[in-house]
Amino acid sequence: MRDDPDMLVMSDGAWVVARRPTKPKISAAIANLQRGDVVIVERVVAEDSGDWYVQVLMREDNTFQLEYRDGAPTEHYQTRTVSREKVVAAVLGWVKGEPDWKVAFKWNSIAACFEDNDSG
Repeated sequence: MRDDPDMLVMSDGAWVVARRPTKPKISAAIANLQRGDVVIVERVVAEDSGDWYVQVLMREDNTFQLEYRDGAPTEHYQTRTVSREKVVAAVLGWVKGEPDWKVAFKWNSIAACFEDNDSG
């Protein structure tokens, strides 16, 4: 058994760009975002089911849509900003596991977008 509890994978939404991405690679990927582009950094946890990731989308209005998910669909949040620097700082903070990486933003739960609606 490998002693690697989790691994980071960076993608552009379709292709893996880097496994175990470095701070310069993450910063460059966000710096090079064009309208409609996305950067996703996912924490792959071998023994747990669920998704842990942070993603950045450059919207058509030149704002950044930042989202993160902490395992379950009920723990999915979103915010928007015009500051590329704040986005880079937040993503790098998430990667390092810093407890206060998200305090620079007001987050909105978007869990309802991912719930199964069985009630009709």
